[in-house]
Amino acid sequence: MSSDLIADLKTLVLEAAEKTEPEGGLTDDEVLFGPDARLALDSLDALQISMAIQQRYGVRMPDSKDTRRALTSIAHLAEHLRQHAPSLKE
Repeated sequence: MSSDLIADLKTLVLEAAEKTEPEGGLTDDEVLFGPDARLALDSLDALQISMAIQQRYGVRMPDSKDTRRALTSIAHLAEHLRQHAPSLKE
């Protein structure tokens, strides 16, 4: 998995959700949503992130279940984009 893509997604998520990077940085497999998540993202954050993803990568995330699944972690989001973004397919 491209480290450039991972770094870009971390920045995109933090900027779209208007969050600051948690102490020690955001890890690739860190849970983004829920009570145990350090970022504590909510449904509005998911909407803002999905809009930012569509703008940057051209990938629509219209289904809320798919969106939540893709946004489980940065690593899941990167894998989702690699499968759906033509510019990221190898």
